[in-house]
Amino acid sequence: MLTRKFAAARRIGTGARKADNRPNRQRRPAMLDPVRPRPADARKRKGTPEVLRYAISPCPLGLLLIAASEHGLCALLFANDEPALLEELQSRFPSAVTVRDQAGLDDWLQAVLAQLEDPSRSTDLPLDLRGSAFQQRVWQALQAIPPGQTMRYGELAANLGSHARAVARACASNPLGLLVPCHRVVGADQALTGYRWGVERKAALLAAESRQSGASQRS
Repeated sequence: MLTRKFAAARRIGTGARKADNRPNRQRRPAMLDPVRPRPADARKRKGTPEVLRYAISPCPLGLLLIAASEHGLCALLFANDEPALLEELQSRFPSAVTVRDQAGLDDWLQAVLAQLEDPSRSTDLPLDLRGSAFQQRVWQALQAIPPGQTMRYGELAANLGSHARAVARACASNPLGLLVPCHRVVGADQALTGYRWGVERKAALLAAESRQSGASQRS
């Protein structure tokens, strides 16, 4: 008698476990990984073009454009006129819809202008950097070069276990001038070569940072 009851109880328990493991059983949500930089293609939504807001302002280097996605600043560009700025923005983000938003981006724009005026004032703005894994490594390394200092392409390449030409290409692809300071990388003989927005602007940025660094050391 006890044996038959025990066998029946086992059958009931097994059935309960099977019912509890049905596919439509509600499960706890999985933990999500922290957000990491992703290539631009990974951000596209099917059938929905990305909207980028932008703002333009005069600055000591001509005209400045900043553009932002929902994740942060994705472009900081220099040019002599607005058509050139908009052309570069569109070429970098060909699938995006761009909308001018001077008021909405004014705080970020003023922070960038303040850093241009005073290179010692670093900004703490969210950045939406899009690129390959190697480009991301180069751009991170650039952000570690302090204002008032420079690094040779070959030296930076050696630190990354790469080649100077590959590093130079990654610097040229940098979409965030000033904030990702590719202007602090120079040639083997300290020549000011390879700046996307012109050697004159590179020289002006380095000169301003050098003056500020010298003034800070004297004080």
